[in-house]
Formats: sequence, structure tokens, C-alpha cells
Amino acid sequence: MMKRIEKGSLLVLAIIVAFNIFFGLGSIPLLDPDEPVYAETAREMIQFNDYLSPRIYNEYWFDKPPMYYWLVAGAMHVFGDGEFAARFPAAMMAFLTVMMLYCSVTKLFSEWAGFWSALVLATSCQFFYLGKAAVTDTTLLFFLTGALLAYIHKKYWLMYICMALATVTKGPIGLVLPGAIIFLHIACTGQWRRILEMHCLRGMVLYLLVAGPWYYLMYQVHGMEFIDTFLGFHNITRFTTPEHPSRVLWWYYFPVIVLGLFPWTGLLLQSIKSAFADCRSEEMQKMIFVQIWWLFVFIFFSISKTKLVSYILPMFPALAIMIGWNIARMQKENYGVRWSWVLGTGIMFLVLTAGWVIGGQQLPEVAFGGIVLGVVTFILGVSIIWALVVYRDINFAAWLHVITGVLTMVIAFSFLLPMVANRFSVKEIVKVYQSKCDQKKPVYVDKFLHPGFMYYSGVPGTEVKPKTTDLTQALNDPQQKYVLVRGLELRRLKNQDQVQNLREVKVIGDIYLLEKY
Repeated sequence: MMKRIEKGSLLVLAIIVAFNIFFGLGSIPLLDPDEPVYAETAREMIQFNDYLSPRIYNEYWFDKPPMYYWLVAGAMHVFGDGEFAARFPAAMMAFLTVMMLYCSVTKLFSEWAGFWSALVLATSCQFFYLGKAAVTDTTLLFFLTGALLAYIHKKYWLMYICMALATVTKGPIGLVLPGAIIFLHIACTGQWRRILEMHCLRGMVLYLLVAGPWYYLMYQVHGMEFIDTFLGFHNITRFTTPEHPSRVLWWYYFPVIVLGLFPWTGLLLQSIKSAFADCRSEEMQKMIFVQIWWLFVFIFFSISKTKLVSYILPMFPALAIMIGWNIARMQKENYGVRWSWVLGTGIMFLVLTAGWVIGGQQLPEVAFGGIVLGVVTFILGVSIIWALVVYRDINFAAWLHVITGVLTMVIAFSFLLPMVANRFSVKEIVKVYQSKCDQKKPVYVDKFLHPGFMYYSGVPGTEVKPKTTDLTQALNDPQQKYVLVRGLELRRLKNQDQVQNLREVKVIGDIYLLEKY
């Protein structure tokens, strides 16, 4: 079985992945609340010429380590301040993760397994969406995936360096997640001698030399406030206490996988089964590691009280490896109709067809676009089934999945997201504030919109927390001011009509700019 990296495959892969990740990168404004946080923090690093202590609203904050802020600050120096620079590091890390996966899986299994694993990852909805977002997730993914792949290739010094860089990206999870997966693999396979081969003590020294300096310097500058806030609240408390109580559901991540892995979701169950039933003996050790990888990530974050869609992204490379390996296996055998693939694709493409159409109806701006995406999904789903049943062509069917992923991305980022961007970004309403409002008056800003308002206006404002009395107090206070608030929060107000001396300056995408005079 060929395990050589092919230049032709590498080039084709690079072109497809680059298009899917970098297309439309700067075409829509930064979406609140997450994207502007990272862009603004990087900007303030440059503004204050302080690359040690992250700031936002001109004040220190200890939410995340600095890796992504550093990368964005570097991109701003190269490309200038803007949406493209804020997103470029995430996109580049996503691109590098895919290329790394191709090279690694090729050497572990085969060139075709590496090629299809990389394409599965690159064209999965959750991966290319987060690859286009100015958030830390793909940067963390790159280092975590690097650490785990380095372990399976027995490149242990590289493994420790990747863990350390993951820790400088997101905190202790950079050590805990790969460390637990590696230990479970050793325990399950009985390869206890590998612990000696890994030079754990010297490896941890290397880990601390890379990851430790920033944490040490932060403690020297900020003392226990940094430890209590960063380690206590943003890591331990978030794991044990729900940040969003409504999301504490045992099944929360199942729909995330269904949508996030689309258009490949229909192949998942068959690939998991084949990884056990059809794996050759010399591949079994590696496939056991892949199974432990995705299962541990899924269980770990399902147990965590705070749940976010992006948390389970680290399991996606493992799922992609299983699906890519399975496609390569079926290509080689290529006999009969793959009914499990047909059934899985039929169900998932019908579910997503309905999902795009029904989801589009929730926002009037994208109702027609949702129908178009639904029709495209349905046609491609039928085409895949036709290729599998009539032509029995595994290769053609797999390429139709790739086309589905690319077209989904193009439609989403060319038509759907631009139409609803003003519902999730304050960029346009900030232009109104700057042109029509008295800048000397104080401004109160909905917490959800606060990072974007700071990024696009440069004005810190006063934060109004949702589901509290903050908004009521701000509107009833006789002091003249401006209030920027989502319609969702405004409609929660009781006795809204009794608020005196309140003028609606502008409404854009259900975001209200009000003046208290």
C-alpha cells in the first residue's frame, strides 16, 4: 500500500482547502460577541505596546492566553487593521491543520487515506466555519492535533512542544486533553514501555520551558488576581458550573456533530463500525488511538457543565481520519452497492435539506437563500445515491461530497451570512452613531454587542448585562445618554412605553440605537 506523499495530490488538496478556507475571509464584518473580542484585544496590545497582558476596553482581562492575540497583532502589522487580518491567523491554522493531517495519515495508513481524511476535514461545515472566524479554536486545534499525531509517530519532543503551544493558546486544556488521550491509549493497548520512551520528566521540562514563561511573567505582574481569574474562573469554574444553564443537556453535542460534520455525517456510523470490523491487524493499534481520541473529547465536553458548539472541534480530525480511511478502503475493494453509505447519505441530506429551508424561514433576509441551499443539498444528495447505486462509483460519490461542502460554503459566505450580518454585527450602526450622535454623551452598550462597539468605534461605553435590571436603570435614569441594545433585550422590558424622553435614532437588523434626552 502506497504511503508516499504525492505532489499532485498535495497540490490539488492545497488548492481546494485554500479556496474553502480563505474565500470571503474579509467580506463580512466581525460578528458579536466573540470575533471582535480577539480583534480588539490584539489592537490594544499594539496600542499600548504591551504584548504580555491582554486588555479589552482599555482594561486588563485574563480570559485567554495570548497566542491568538499575538497572531492577530502580527497580521495587523502585515495587512492593516480589519476583518481580514483578524481572521487570517485562524484561517492559516485551519489550512495547516488539513495539510498536516494529509501528511500524517498518508504515512500512517496510505496516500488515499490521507487525501480523503484531509478533504473530509476541510469541507466539513464546522471546520470551515471556524476556520473563517476570528477565534482561537483552529489555532488550538492545530497544536492539539500536532501533539496527538506526533505521539502516534513517536516524535515525542515535538509532542511536548505542541502541548506547550496549545497551553499558551487556551490554557491547561492544552496538556489535559492530549495527555489523557495518550494515557488511555497506552493503558488500553498495554504499551507501558512507551512511557519510558517518551522521557516524561525531560519532556515536562521542555513543556514548562515553552509554556511557562508567559504564565510566570503574568503572575509576577498581576499576582493572585491572574491565577484566580484565569485558572479559577475561566477554566475550573467553567468546567464545573454552567455558563449557559439552558445548554446543560446530555445530548447537546449530537446535533452539533450532525451539522458540523456535514456533508460527511452519513458516512460516520459506517466508518466507526469499519474501523473495528475491517481494519487490518497492523493498522489496529493506530485505529484504536483514533477511536480513543474522538470518544474522549466527546465524553469530556459532554461532562463539562459549560457547553459551546466549538468545544468539540478537537474530535473532528479523528472523525475525518476514520471516514477518510474508510473511503480509501472502499475504493480499493470497490464491489457491490454500499447500502449503509446510501442510507446514511439519504437520511442526512434529507435532514439538512429540511434544516436549511426551515432555518431560513426564521430570518426573513435569508428565506430564499435557505430554499436555494436546501434544493442544492437535495440535488447533490440524490446524485450521490445515484453514483453509489447505479454507477457503483466510490470515487465519484466521494467527490460529490466534496462538491457539496464547497458549494455549501460558497452559498453561505456569498449570500446567506452577508444578508444577516447586521443582526450579529454593530459595524453599520456604529457608522450611524459616529455620524449622527453627540460623542460627548455617555453610551450604554448591550453586553452581547460591547466588544464589536469597542472595536468599530474605539469607545469603551458602559456595559449593560442581559437579563438584569441594567437596561431598565439606564433608560429610567434622567441623565442624557445613548443606548445600544438588541431588540431581544428591549422586548424583555416591562412598561417600555412608560420610559420618558426616549428617541429611536436607528434600527439595523434588530439592533437599536436609542437616545435618552
